[in-house]
Amino acid sequence: MDINVLIVDDHAVVRSGLRAVLDAKPGITVVGEAADGMSCIKLSLEMKPDIVLMDLSMPNGRDGLFTTSELLQSLPEVKVIILTMHDDEQYLFRALKAGASGYILKSAPVSELVKAIEQVHQGLVYLHPAATKKVIEGYLQGQAGEVKDTFDSLTEREKEILTLVAQGYTNKEAANLLSISVKTVENHKANMMDKLQLNNRRELMKFAYRRGLLDFE
Repeated sequence: MDINVLIVDDHAVVRSGLRAVLDAKPGITVVGEAADGMSCIKLSLEMKPDIVLMDLSMPNGRDGLFTTSELLQSLPEVKVIILTMHDDEQYLFRALKAGASGYILKSAPVSELVKAIEQVHQGLVYLHPAATKKVIEGYLQGQAGEVKDTFDSLTEREKEILTLVAQGYTNKEAANLLSISVKTVENHKANMMDKLQLNNRRELMKFAYRRGLLDFE
């Protein structure tokens, strides 16, 4: 089943270019285009896309961050990928706070955009490595003490599973790597999420970045 994508950008030439590129990729279908935040909300409610590619800078007082937050209040199952020219850390963390599942630069190759769409559709978080490595490192330095206590409350097995899940391994793959049952992985994962007060994989990914468990090399 194809991944249905809605493109949101105030430049028609950008929307047309993205549509042409993505429609040529097997497994991805562009279901619509929006030029501003209001149109994005309206079309999303009508079309229920899997992924929304969201520009940051848009007119009418509704930028990509505001629109992302508003969209996810109405359609929490939709995944938003911010597609932008801005590699500033302020935008990145504001995007994550708004609920975006991905952040990629417009200068990225098409192959990376496709990878981001596929990965986010699977329930993972995608951050453009070249744009975010230094940002995450700086953030980790400032946040390491804040997350230390909660991380240290985990058992060694829970820490192993946290790392594997954050790296994108499924429960079954983690079970095979650790030579335990899938049910045991699920139990450890549930206990870990409860201890860390995390509600979903996206929050788990953000915690893992802050704790320094993921390598951007």
